[in-house]
Amino acid sequence: MSITIINAKESATSKPMKKIISFMHLSLDGFVAGPNGEMDWITVDQEIFDHVGQRISESDTALYGRITYQMMENYWPTAADQPNASKHDIEHAQWYKEAHKIVVSKTLKGTDLPNTTIISDNLPDRIQQIKQSTHGPGKEILLFGSPSTTHSLMQQDLLDGYWLFINPIILGHGIPLFDGAKEKTKLNLVSTRQFTSGVVAVSYVVKK
Repeated sequence: MSITIINAKESATSKPMKKIISFMHLSLDGFVAGPNGEMDWITVDQEIFDHVGQRISESDTALYGRITYQMMENYWPTAADQPNASKHDIEHAQWYKEAHKIVVSKTLKGTDLPNTTIISDNLPDRIQQIKQSTHGPGKEILLFGSPSTTHSLMQQDLLDGYWLFINPIILGHGIPLFDGAKEKTKLNLVSTRQFTSGVVAVSYVVKK
């Protein structure tokens, strides 16, 4: 009889890689913003905020492109302190403060940004390192908006799933979600959710 000895230390520290999930609002015809970046057509309300907040609370890492990150930094660090702060503002501001933030940018500088990692080169290797990171308990890295970064990760097969909020509107033109996608990508449907506003949330994971 043979006996296999398992290294307990390796077994205890072995964890599955985190998955990068693209979180995006889009129109029925597949645009994530108008031609000049307009997002005033996106429908959000407390029902959607509560649904999003529940899933976000299970993650500890956010991924942004530079433009989206700077928008977030201009609002969320002080959002909860405003006299008219909503329930969503207070809850998401706290999550944003605690979450580890990863920013893909060739121009953003600074090593003193709190709880923030900047990726400026070697994107595939750096993303793989982050996926294997043991930082925090969350299983997902949520990529918020950030169309250009989404396109880059998509084209390099670095996205693991899509969490899409399809708005009941046809824009006709704008910034498409699947810009530059050249390969077939098979997906598994994980969940759907219809909201009273007419928005439909769909969640997919990429078949690897």
